[in-house]
Amino acid sequence: MVGVNPFRELPRLSESGPPRALRVFGLFSMFVVVVSTLTTDPVPGLEGDGLLVSIAVVLFCAGLAASAPLQPLPPGVRLTGLLAVAVASCIFAAVQPDSAGFAGVYYVVVIAGIRMPRVPATIIAAGTLAAEVVIISHVHDKASGTAVGLVFSVVPWFLITRLIRQLAYRRDKLERTVEELRESREAATQSAALAERGRMARDMHDVLAHSLSALALQLEGTRLLARDRDADPEVVAGLERAHRLAASGLAEARQAIAALRGDELPSLRDLADAFGPNATLTVIGTPRETSSEARLALYRTTQEALTNVRKHSAGDRVDIRIEYADDGTTLLVQDHGPGAPVMVGAGGYGLTGMRERAELLGGRLDAGPTEDGFKVELWLPVANQPAPAGSFAPQANTPSETSPQGEASP
Repeated sequence: MVGVNPFRELPRLSESGPPRALRVFGLFSMFVVVVSTLTTDPVPGLEGDGLLVSIAVVLFCAGLAASAPLQPLPPGVRLTGLLAVAVASCIFAAVQPDSAGFAGVYYVVVIAGIRMPRVPATIIAAGTLAAEVVIISHVHDKASGTAVGLVFSVVPWFLITRLIRQLAYRRDKLERTVEELRESREAATQSAALAERGRMARDMHDVLAHSLSALALQLEGTRLLARDRDADPEVVAGLERAHRLAASGLAEARQAIAALRGDELPSLRDLADAFGPNATLTVIGTPRETSSEARLALYRTTQEALTNVRKHSAGDRVDIRIEYADDGTTLLVQDHGPGAPVMVGAGGYGLTGMRERAELLGGRLDAGPTEDGFKVELWLPVANQPAPAGSFAPQANTPSETSPQGEASP
């Protein structure tokens, strides 16, 4: 492959890095090595062998600082640090044969084996070991035994660290595979849900919307016929009310179909306008984008609450308030007015459906009487907020707005 640097480190696959016990043992060992080189003859100095020891100590410490970090380093940085430690270890082996300085080869082998790709790790580890074996063969009286012992004690460390690296790589690869499978399963679930929503939208369009459309046309024709034949005015008025209900049901069916297909929903302002001049809409906090499911829940809850107010409540004023907080979005629909309010039972299908919709999104819905009316309160967590901007974004970017008849709509 052209342009690939063989000494470039791979990204750190695991947050754990080398085993903690191995790191602690390594740090303690290097501390012992440094103390040994500072207290063994010839000690560091500014001339002769002492100068060489001083240079080796500086190289050793600088190499440790450059090569020890756990996080991935720029290409060549760790290799340079290991080379500095290797050179220092060779100097110690040659000038201070009685110190523990030669043990720097263990550090080079372990760090190279566990932190670097196979080829550069093998080169730096084998090169350092070979250099120390050559130096020991010229310095020690029993060179052969010492050299063989060093080789057979160092090589297993390299093999063990390579094994640790391979196990960590395979573990992290397995974790990535599991995460990819989870994401794939979530995508498949979402795709199945979208397909089911599409099927429901088609069924609603083909059955419900067509039936309501035919019913509205039939009622309008019957109303006109009754009017032309001078039918009882109450009969004509009843037919007009039935036609309006059918037309309203057709409009709501079309909105439901649009919501299932992911189209933009009407705003809360439209609901407030449709209710009448006694509806007041208040927006508190900084508006945020909401997911399609959250927008639908807010819209349907407001719609159902206003329908219940119109049908059952004695209230003459309705407050619609939507509040954006750090932990979620709260919707409150509350009616006020004289007379005893008529409470919609919690077991009703409307409130039951609203409560189920809220729970599916991780939220909650509370409904019950107040001192002068009835309230419905919906809370949705922030987890359901991030999504493409929809119809619930306020038209003005002010922290709080209050307007009659829904002039400011989330």
